[in-house]
Amino acid sequence: MKNRQYIYERAEEKKTDYQSYNFTQKENDALKTFFDLAQEFDDIEDFYNVCVTILKSFFDKDADLYIVDPKLNTLALVASTENHGKNRNSSPPADVIPADQPYYTETESLVLTIRGKEPLIEKLPFEVTDDVLGLLVIYPVKDLGEHRELFFEKYANRIGFNMHNRILVKKNIEHLEFIKSLVADIEHNIIVPNMVYKLFLRGLRKKIEKNIEMEKEFLDKSSMGQCDDNCMSDFLKEFNDTNQGLTLELQNIEKHYKNMSLFIETLFRKSHFDQGRLTLRTKSCNMKDDVVQPQLERYIEILKRMGISVDDRFSGIPDAEIITVVDVGLIAQVYANLFSNAVKYTQEITTDSGETKKYISYGHEVITDFFGPGKDGVKFNVFNSGPHIPEDERTKIFEESYRGRNVKNQPGTGHGLSFIKNAVEIHGGKVGYEATHNGNNFYFILPK
Repeated sequence: MKNRQYIYERAEEKKTDYQSYNFTQKENDALKTFFDLAQEFDDIEDFYNVCVTILKSFFDKDADLYIVDPKLNTLALVASTENHGKNRNSSPPADVIPADQPYYTETESLVLTIRGKEPLIEKLPFEVTDDVLGLLVIYPVKDLGEHRELFFEKYANRIGFNMHNRILVKKNIEHLEFIKSLVADIEHNIIVPNMVYKLFLRGLRKKIEKNIEMEKEFLDKSSMGQCDDNCMSDFLKEFNDTNQGLTLELQNIEKHYKNMSLFIETLFRKSHFDQGRLTLRTKSCNMKDDVVQPQLERYIEILKRMGISVDDRFSGIPDAEIITVVDVGLIAQVYANLFSNAVKYTQEITTDSGETKKYISYGHEVITDFFGPGKDGVKFNVFNSGPHIPEDERTKIFEESYRGRNVKNQPGTGHGLSFIKNAVEIHGGKVGYEATHNGNNFYFILPK
């Protein structure tokens, strides 16, 4: 943090600089208009258009604005005063490249390099080279003279500082939204399921207390010579039954611990919080044994209590081995969310044979060339019986916080499917929904 004296000295330096610039009334008005409109329009696309429109309005010059595309790390056209002949996202001409100083091209254009704030470059959510955020190309011009060139250079600087601030603000907002979303994932997949430990521990305590009670009774009878062979046999059988129950409770706790540990490691991953998005740690795995089956086992008892049967013949052959490279923790939570939704929304249907049935199903199938020639995809399905989702809602169900009209009586936030979409897409996959015979199929497709 700078002290007030330093700031005062910088203000004096700027006052001197502006006196030496000797900008005209029109140039000063152009700068003031730029600052006013930059504050008026919040949308980044509107800001891009403001940058070029000022030049057309005050100086009757056309302009193109190229900005670094954060996904491709290349310059792409984002705004132009020309209504025709310019394709958005196109690259700049071959003779338009970043440079230390403004320069003219043979096509009568002035090229100005837009740079970010040097101390904050590392805070940008994408990589840049030599602090370059973009290019401003003004045309038609041949030789504007030193004064006007200086003005346009300062104008490009103002664009760079404003753009840098907007990018950082957007990044921070997205980061906060991501953390808010991650908290919802933690609550859904860790905090709520963690309450199951209480049930397991209660069952474990009861069986231990039963063992202690039987032990005391056995010792009391033995000390008084009241335990014959039949008595001994009964005690041994009861001990055996109780110990089998203890073993089962221990196995339940171990399975739950393993699943909770996986989800905790996945959701509390430091890189998520550092980067403000889900990050991957992939490895080869058997999708059925390592991902699907452990999640199905978590819900199998509640499915039974709800009268929902599991039919694994819906699509593909679940027992077939599918080895794929995924982030096991994230894809496990994808299945956890799908099975959780199936518990809530599966309804009874009447089959073609007249049988009344309430069931879910899961499976997979290979889709040839889904991601392009020679790039097959594997489609993983989770189906539940019941009425179809209305057509007007099918394109919205994977949006954050969206809940359909027919699910208002069920608890939920509308976050589960949007998490699925996010987790699958960062794997390079695709999610979807199909209204199928007897119910609804939710699927995701990953590269094979």
